[in-house]
Amino acid sequence: MAKSPAGKKPPSARLPVADRPPAAPARLKDVADHAGVHISTASRALDPLKERRISPDVAEKVKASARALGYQGNVIAASLRRRRSHTVGVVVPDLTNPMFPPMFRGIEDRLQQIGYSALLTNSDFNLEREWQLLDMFIKRQVDGLILATARLDDPIVRAALERGMEIVLMNRSTAGTAVPAILADEPAGIREAFDHLHDLGHRRIAHIAGPQDVSTGRTRREAFAAVAASHGLEAGPRNVVIAGQFSEEAGRRAALHLLESGFAPTGIVAANDALALGVYDALDELNLACPGDVSVTGFNDMPFVDKLKPALTSVRIPQYRMGYEAADELVARLDDPARPVARRILPPKLIIRDSTGPVRQSA
Repeated sequence: MAKSPAGKKPPSARLPVADRPPAAPARLKDVADHAGVHISTASRALDPLKERRISPDVAEKVKASARALGYQGNVIAASLRRRRSHTVGVVVPDLTNPMFPPMFRGIEDRLQQIGYSALLTNSDFNLEREWQLLDMFIKRQVDGLILATARLDDPIVRAALERGMEIVLMNRSTAGTAVPAILADEPAGIREAFDHLHDLGHRRIAHIAGPQDVSTGRTRREAFAAVAASHGLEAGPRNVVIAGQFSEEAGRRAALHLLESGFAPTGIVAANDALALGVYDALDELNLACPGDVSVTGFNDMPFVDKLKPALTSVRIPQYRMGYEAADELVARLDDPARPVARRILPPKLIIRDSTGPVRQSA
């Protein structure tokens, strides 16, 4: 320790420890000197988006120096320099739908790896609400958006792209606009559900379709028509009813219309699990048994459908993985905006439970 000219300790050194002025906080240059690297290398090592540009050994060495010196980067200042907020906006259509929490968990887990956080919002299937959310995200200067709300013709997506925002779609896609999307292989899932009913002896198979202005509704309806045709069965107005929303109540109304129309299906392929719940409600109202009178399949295999009575046979999509990969794609685009537009297709799997059974011999 340096001494005064008279050989005495500096005044601050004679103070009790608790009263001494705090040591100056470690700077990035201090970390670089401690690790024996250039300051730009230390900066990259401590930036989750740039860390992969240097060797893992060097990155770990810099991080160890930062821990040893108690270095804390100024996140706000870094955000201002890079014009980044380190936040991502996420919009889902219905927070009460149990399929979205696993997706959001996947998003969070990926974003946490690079020091980002996610702002989760709910649109309630309302376009005006989505405009409000977009305006809010712009004001908060989020670095990108993950949308589970996209329509085939979506003004929100177009407006966000026109503002230069990075977007990744999750579970839905748009038509005619090149936007990265993480999707389930929906035709394969519908085929699995239809073939399962066909193998059980069902021939009067109907479809409760979702809204036709979103890819999940239209693609699943088109897939149903294709697989029905491959089996020589019909897929027209008599046995395909389009629900106004992906909701239990919309499913109930559509199922009542179908069941009272005279077609008398023995099997129903619902376009998602919420619609399948509505089918259950309609069957109860008409005193029909599931699967004794009508077998039912859903789509998504959202949490808790295995607790229903009867437990629902459903096409499982990898919900957590879908969210994780949506965030992963967004992270890649933030690092490289010129990256080619990606469309990742994830495999589904039919989970067979108690809501499907052999066709009645009298049917």
